[in-house]
Amino acid sequence: MDARLNLFENPVTGKLIRHFNSAGKAIADSSLPAATQELVKIRASQINGCGFCTDMHTKDAAAAGETSVRLNLVAAWREATVFTEAERAALELAEEGTRIADAAGGVSEQVWANAAQHYDEEQLGALVGLIALINAYNRANVLVRQPAGGYEPGMFG
Repeated sequence: MDARLNLFENPVTGKLIRHFNSAGKAIADSSLPAATQELVKIRASQINGCGFCTDMHTKDAAAAGETSVRLNLVAAWREATVFTEAERAALELAEEGTRIADAAGGVSEQVWANAAQHYDEEQLGALVGLIALINAYNRANVLVRQPAGGYEPGMFG
């Protein structure tokens, strides 16, 4: 299966992806734990049906030492006992921030307050940016039907 459009070689999307990557560096360099960042990227990518990003972020997380048990339970995090309360708050925020159209009021006050109990202002900013950014990546990849499965950790950086 080939992508409908090469996001990296197209003059417009190539430039866009470079800007996305620059934004991602600001988030990666924040004090939001790297493991939490990967869990959020995986969960949003699962919800959006983005195989490319799900493949990438599960492999990156595994390469960084994440356990297969936790990776396999991201989609069922509510029933899983392997995530911290802070991670659970981030995953819940990621879900509501990804499924905006499913909620009349967007992200609920309760979900925001729960995240704010576990993360400081910088980390909340990183979470907001991360959720918005991974959703943008997901949408671009789903639009062009970017194939999944061939990603190797570190191949883009």
